[in-house]
Amino acid sequence: MMAAFVFIAALLTAGAGALLIRPLLRRRAEHKPESVTAIVVVVVLVASGIGLYALASSYSWVDAPETANTPAANAAKLAKQLARQPDDFDGWMKLGEQYFELDQYPLAIRAFQRADRMANGTSAAAISAQAETMLAQDFENIRGPAGRMFERVLEMEPANPKALLYSALAALGRGENATARERFQRMLAHNPPAQIRDIVEKQLQAIDAAEAGQAQGSAAPADGQAQVQVRITVSPSLRYETTGNSALFVAARDPNQPGPPFAAKRLPLQFPAEVTLTAADAMLPQRRISSGQTLDVVARISLSGQPQSASGDPFGQVSYHVGKDGKLNIVIDKLAP
Repeated sequence: MMAAFVFIAALLTAGAGALLIRPLLRRRAEHKPESVTAIVVVVVLVASGIGLYALASSYSWVDAPETANTPAANAAKLAKQLARQPDDFDGWMKLGEQYFELDQYPLAIRAFQRADRMANGTSAAAISAQAETMLAQDFENIRGPAGRMFERVLEMEPANPKALLYSALAALGRGENATARERFQRMLAHNPPAQIRDIVEKQLQAIDAAEAGQAQGSAAPADGQAQVQVRITVSPSLRYETTGNSALFVAARDPNQPGPPFAAKRLPLQFPAEVTLTAADAMLPQRRISSGQTLDVVARISLSGQPQSASGDPFGQVSYHVGKDGKLNIVIDKLAP
């Protein structure tokens, strides 16, 4: 591109010089040709053109990179490469990871599914990546497809740390405390990082407390005063289409403790909605709202009516300090990616 521009500019300059030189070099009866003047004119013309261009132009003579070095640009570049070379397993895995980092979860799942199909369902990494991305979309998927995928990974790799952790949480969601305990203990035996160890030990303590309560003929004691109160509205600028099956889901989760929500409700679509979550709305007896917790409260309109989050679902959220905050407002003003 640059060479073509320089060539065309040189031709135009030469043409302009020729038009000016010709009259000066023409011999007349009373005068000799003005050779010196002609040379001066050409030099001044060329120098003036170069000087004016350098002063007024914003063109860069340094070759710019073909694409910006950003995560989104890198993902787009890799996607184009895979369109030409679709049998690259590692490439599809890398593309899925890049989409995951960009929070493009549906695209990440598609990339990991492509890798999974190439491996004929024998890649624990591809299956685990799909399941983990589903959990990033909505942790409720631990009770469905994501939980089943981690069970498959655990069959293939019994010591896989992610499979041990998430399959144990899935077992908790099914009420299978003995299975969850066994998997948590196996995970501790592999000496996980301190943050993960803390999560696992808290889960084991919760299982112990729940079983102790059941042995006494009751569930784990609940904090009767603990509650979450929110008022939910929808931003008037948000555009979405509901169906007869659409519903409102409100869930309270601890961002530092992966697992099922501490409380959840399914409600009809009526706004503004006044919602109160208490220990009675717990999904598991050992995971209940209690005073002192800091929870993320998410209000989501499920367009399909299913508990799993889907792309395009409107949602809003707020951080809630149980026992300290009163009624907080949640404005549904975003769409799930």
